[in-house]
Amino acid sequence: MTEAEALENKQQQQQQHKSSNGDVLPESAREDAFDHTYKEKEGPKPPRIIVWKNVILMTLLHIGALYGVFVVPSASRLTLLWSVLCFLISALGVTAGAHRLWSHRSYKATLPLRIFLGVANSMAFQNDIFEWARDHRVHHKYSETDADPHNAVRGFFFAHIGWLLVRKHPDVIEKGGKLELTDLLADKVVMFQRKYYKLSVLVMCFVIPTIVPWYLWGESLWVAYFVPTLLRYTLVLNATWLVNSAAHMWGNRPYDKNINPRENKFVTFSAIGEGFHNYHHTFPYDYATSEFGCKLNLTTCFIDFMCFLGLAKDCKKVSRELVLARLQRTGDGSHRSG
Repeated sequence: MTEAEALENKQQQQQQHKSSNGDVLPESAREDAFDHTYKEKEGPKPPRIIVWKNVILMTLLHIGALYGVFVVPSASRLTLLWSVLCFLISALGVTAGAHRLWSHRSYKATLPLRIFLGVANSMAFQNDIFEWARDHRVHHKYSETDADPHNAVRGFFFAHIGWLLVRKHPDVIEKGGKLELTDLLADKVVMFQRKYYKLSVLVMCFVIPTIVPWYLWGESLWVAYFVPTLLRYTLVLNATWLVNSAAHMWGNRPYDKNINPRENKFVTFSAIGEGFHNYHHTFPYDYATSEFGCKLNLTTCFIDFMCFLGLAKDCKKVSRELVLARLQRTGDGSHRSG
């Protein structure tokens, strides 16, 4: 290791435990840091075991969503606005909640905000917060290996949706079981949502998005079910999956050219700020997942607003000096400031 690398590593370790206002944060295990010591097992890979129930359900869901596209012209303006609102709430439950708060602990949230994000996460219906955060930490720790739940090396389809249609690789289960997850186990919101997850999903993902347009402004149940419910849910799913697939395959790598994750503007837009993926995998503890603040990053704007309201605090942020040092050392030369 060179002197410059040693200095950068020291700065990075110090920065991981500081908030945006410079306060030193409690020491915590970095379960989202890449593990360079992991080696894939030699020999033939285990056979893929298809989970046919998931294949059937995902097929029916996407057929229903496709039909929802044709139903959109029949929906009222209020229903379309409601669909957008449900999309944003669902997405924030994943991006600001399961991802930045619970997976990476990149900021702290008060109980009211954690409850909102927990409810929003149930509307997103992408596994409960505990399971989502556990699998995401495994993804970062063993990215693009057999222990990565949605290993992009196995192709676009696998990284996008295929990983949900087959049994997990044994290494994913093994490594996930060894993670330190006491912070999640100690969070009452996370555990409450996990205990009542099926009921919360039924109410938040399906019943409320359908009933509200029908009850409040007389939308037909048919349209309300296929547009703000099925179509909205499917769009949120695919927006999230694009972070695992497209953002690991297409785009530039201004911060670290030695890893697969890329900066992808389309994914940034569709996933409300999660497409700055090369930056995120280089600095996973940064609450903004980007050096550009709120630019194309609705999730960061939301967290900043929550801080303004006093509902969030201690946002971890990478120093400008550390970013410059890293992109000069390992970047692909494509970096543009601003």
